[in-house]
Amino acid sequence: MPQQETPSSDNFGRQMVPLLFLVGIFLLTFLSRIILAPLLPALERSLGISHAQSGALFLYVSLGYFVSLFSSGLISSRLGHRRTIIIAALAVGLVLLVLTQATSLAVLNLGAFLIGLGGGLYLPSGIATLTSLVSPRHWGKAMAVHELAPNLGLFAGPLIAEGLLRVGTWQGVLGWVGVGCLLLGLVFWRWGKGGDFAGQPPNPGNLKRLAGDVRAWILMALFTLGIGGSLGVYTMLPLYLVNERGLDLAQANMLVGFSRLLGVAASFVAGWASDRLGPRTSLAWVFSLTGLCTVALGLVPPPWLWLALFVQPLMAVCFFPAGFAALSSLGDRDLRSLTVSVVVPMGFVLGGGALPAGIGWLGERVSFQFGIAMAGVLFFCGIFLLPWLREKAPRPGQSSDGV
Repeated sequence: MPQQETPSSDNFGRQMVPLLFLVGIFLLTFLSRIILAPLLPALERSLGISHAQSGALFLYVSLGYFVSLFSSGLISSRLGHRRTIIIAALAVGLVLLVLTQATSLAVLNLGAFLIGLGGGLYLPSGIATLTSLVSPRHWGKAMAVHELAPNLGLFAGPLIAEGLLRVGTWQGVLGWVGVGCLLLGLVFWRWGKGGDFAGQPPNPGNLKRLAGDVRAWILMALFTLGIGGSLGVYTMLPLYLVNERGLDLAQANMLVGFSRLLGVAASFVAGWASDRLGPRTSLAWVFSLTGLCTVALGLVPPPWLWLALFVQPLMAVCFFPAGFAALSSLGDRDLRSLTVSVVVPMGFVLGGGALPAGIGWLGERVSFQFGIAMAGVLFFCGIFLLPWLREKAPRPGQSSDGV
């Protein structure tokens, strides 16, 4: 099996169809990981589970995602990236269909872990396949198109859930998303292009080198806060709005969905700001504003809640361009892919899993308002970690603020 494919054409337009196959699979595997969020109030009523148990579902998803991302190199090195992508889509689809029969919390927890396990296989192989399909001079455009998937998922997830809940149950929502994953996986199997080469397994020596760099640990903490500010808060918002703010489930899902609509544009603006200001300065602004907006989301009176609900995600999504710019400067070139495969999954486990579980625990014992406000204080503390991100040796032409 070849180590890397050569793009079949330098014309970006001709690669849009294969690229959109990948975007579709990324969208559905991402949607499978967050679709439980708008269903939590219905799940609690149906299965009689607590707020803490609801929040813990995302910890199980994140744990599966971490295991899968970290081990994806071992799988793709044996099966190739194309087969790994197909397995990811089919596995997630099958798990979602099985979960339509779930009648206990234990089965739901296991299913959440397996969703993360299947979904995590996609990202490394998807990125490798994308870069093999598209000429290097078009990688920026291709990545921008590819990254539409999570932003569309955050916007569409609550709206899809609410639309299907009007004519069915939470089991039906999971079933339809599962069918979509299966169908798109089979379509990619038959007509998709790219990925016919093997991945690279992690090297124990490189893992040791990475563990010895304190900046890797700092970046792990920053990604925990950045992912927590976006995905972690997002997953608990419908439950918070229904249980403590008096909205019905339809209103909550509509508000949460539309509040993410401007995130696509905000991420492009944040990328421009990171280039102009440098990652460290951009991250200082992001953590300051995300922290303040999240505290406001928990504490402001009802007339101002809608404003906090729309402004907070705009601030939170700005983390990712600057965060990945900081991540790309860490260590030697040969460690960068390994750094991504370690730092980002840990950020998902803690920020996308442990944080929602903590908010749910506080929501049960104190209040969701208190839990979300405390999360905001935690995000604000991220600015105190930024001085550790100074680069060992500045590169020519880099901003003096560069990490």
